[in-house]
Amino acid sequence: MTRGAFNALLDADDSVLSADARFADLNDRASGPRGGGLALAAVSALVRIARGLRVPVARTITIGDDEADGDWYVRVVPDGDGAVALAGTLLRERPGATLAPTAIIANEPPADASWSWEIDAGLRVTRLDVVAAARHGIDPVAVLGQPFTTLFVLEVGGDGAMPLLEAMSNVRDFAGQAATVRASRARVSLAARVRCDAAGGFAGFVGGVYTGVAAGIRDGLTAAFNARLRRTLREPLDTIIAQAESISGADQGGLDPHYRDYAIDIASAGRHLLGLVDDLVDMEAIERGDLAVARDAVDLVGVVREGAALVAARAAARGVTIAPFAGDTMAACGDYRRVLQIVVNLLGNAIDYSPAGGVVRVRARYRDAEVRLQISDQGRGIAAHDQARIFEKFARGDDSVPGGSGLGLYIARRLAQAMGGSLTVESESGQGASFTLALPAASAQAPGEQDQQQSEDR
Repeated sequence: MTRGAFNALLDADDSVLSADARFADLNDRASGPRGGGLALAAVSALVRIARGLRVPVARTITIGDDEADGDWYVRVVPDGDGAVALAGTLLRERPGATLAPTAIIANEPPADASWSWEIDAGLRVTRLDVVAAARHGIDPVAVLGQPFTTLFVLEVGGDGAMPLLEAMSNVRDFAGQAATVRASRARVSLAARVRCDAAGGFAGFVGGVYTGVAAGIRDGLTAAFNARLRRTLREPLDTIIAQAESISGADQGGLDPHYRDYAIDIASAGRHLLGLVDDLVDMEAIERGDLAVARDAVDLVGVVREGAALVAARAAARGVTIAPFAGDTMAACGDYRRVLQIVVNLLGNAIDYSPAGGVVRVRARYRDAEVRLQISDQGRGIAAHDQARIFEKFARGDDSVPGGSGLGLYIARRLAQAMGGSLTVESESGQGASFTLALPAASAQAPGEQDQQQSEDR
């Protein structure tokens, strides 16, 4: 076995344009004629990967013959015309071993996949699920023969590995390859069974797409898991909450007051868990890219009144007042349920972060073809360096305030954006915070600067 390192340059047809003596010797031992084509199977697999992905690829591979096996670190750098530059360094050498031939694996995609695909040895698309392609905005005919990366943006795992590349290098199946569908930006997970030729060489993959792996959700939550989560937890939680509220509200003279307090705590904890389940499901839908929202005419004034009624008990418990909101109908374009979800979140935050005796104020106005709803509190405010962070996943403005998962504002902003609007904050430390939900006005004739606000000015 030749020791040291090698360098070589191949053209688009894998013909050796130039090579040093070390590479020539290795290639000859693999039955490649000197000055002919590439004969090293493991190197050839890396070359196909690099060409298919159009990025440099480096891996440790085994190059062997009848005398010895060597572990080589090989780097392949493609150019835009299909030529590649090779560089290899020998890491370890050991006696050769007789390897059993690789079995030919069936050409069936992995089970339970949402949709399937096939690629050849050059990572070019040979087949695609037509219905799924259309659902993601992909032309199934146009992508045939195109690089796999035309369909997906592949992601490196937390350990720095990419399962698809590792599987190609070792001619084996893979699973858990995180990716994003280019056309729809949906986050997915890929798995595939390797396809081998008669000699056991790599001939492509038959793969499947699993939806619901959210790109910012690295803990393996999937759409199917979240659906089961909601179904299996909501029913028992609803029962727990209903029973606890029944006990706490019952007029039972013989009931120890402590037990009534326990029931109130149980109901409160159940509602918190139920809200967390809903947040996780919403977050997963957002990250997966298939969150659906309606575009109807929504009366923001009516939404605020309903939202205020929903959080009235919470405000009373904290000694916070929601100032009366006087106004006529103000029509925005959006999804009523989602707008109410945002408003309840903003009102709830304003209540939680307000001091006892504080007042939460609401103001709505038309401006620049939008309806803007502003909810302000008299709390400690939000420092400038935290105003972007509070809209991130699992971020909270003040951890000293109990409750909250850190998902509310993240979800609220993404919901606003999905409806064609925005959610912003203005605040200074010690002077409270004002959150503004802006949505497209439902009527093109909306007054440009007309304000409608609560009767008591701030």
